[in-house]
Amino acid sequence: MFGSRKLVIGMLHAPALPGSPGNKMDLGGIVERVLEDAGALAEGGIEAFVIENFGDVPFYPGQVPPHTVAFLTALCKEVKRYHTNLPLGVNVLRNDAESALAIAAATGAEFVRVNIHTGARLTDQGVVEGMAHQTLRYRKLLGVDVKIFADVDVKHSAPLAARDLKTEVEELVSRGCADAVIVTGAGTGHQTSFDDLKVVKSAVGEKPVIAGSGVNVSNVAEVFKIADAVIVGTSLKRDGITTNPVDPERVRKFMEAVGHRT
Repeated sequence: MFGSRKLVIGMLHAPALPGSPGNKMDLGGIVERVLEDAGALAEGGIEAFVIENFGDVPFYPGQVPPHTVAFLTALCKEVKRYHTNLPLGVNVLRNDAESALAIAAATGAEFVRVNIHTGARLTDQGVVEGMAHQTLRYRKLLGVDVKIFADVDVKHSAPLAARDLKTEVEELVSRGCADAVIVTGAGTGHQTSFDDLKVVKSAVGEKPVIAGSGVNVSNVAEVFKIADAVIVGTSLKRDGITTNPVDPERVRKFMEAVGHRT
């Protein structure tokens, strides 16, 4: 995925899945919505996707139920069927890395996103602990080359104790064996700090650094001066609202702003 050119990864925010409190659509309708978003992103030039069960609030702090895994697997399979050549990532919210790996293994997805891979964070789900020791062993058990994109100082959370960001990153990579590091702002759609990106970039060695929130048409060129990739979602939605469908015109303008990358 990370060749000579920097990467733009588009978000696929799945509506509330069957069984979750906010569900209003059957699986067929959800598949149609996700494929429409994927099509609009791909036609606009987006080079990879990451799908997550964004509508399933409130999130489980750890393992999700079997039906959530089944529905997400069906969604990923359809996205892969129509967009074979575009890398796909899976994020099972809030922090179910093993289910994400299983879905990726079953559908041919190339990476998973893990919000809390090492350490522990205070979240709206309570204290969530990283399970890198289990995640890496489960990947080995499955025998797949699915990359682990791990957040540091992840959005919608707070540290249990103050720690130096550089140290967090170094441990995430060296002791947590993350394949790439994602840096975010305070919440969905909130701009990622340029200072944080610089600190992370200085600490990761050769691993890619990804700006994971708040990237938009006005700041993406500056973000790409530091980051190796961006994950973009909210700013590509109709009226800039996360739960709305992807707006093709916003995608076009965003990719124009991205321009040439090296």
